Amino acid sequence: MRNRLKELRGARGWSQGTLAEALDVSRQSVNAIETGRYDPSLPLAFKIARLFEVPIEQIFFDSD
Repeated sequence: MRNRLKELRGARGWSQGTLAEALDVSRQSVNAIETGRYDPSLPLAFKIARLFEVPIEQIFFDSD
């Protein structure tokens, strides 16, 4: 699954650590999601969508 997390985070001027703190996860988790090495759980994906105030489908999408 691909995502726009790095782009959205950058647009707000947040570091990975800042985003991780807001989501209550590790910076390594944020990095793994951004690089596609880890797909977040559904609750975490919804938390990310709420934080950026966009529908979940505008952040995460199929890689095909």
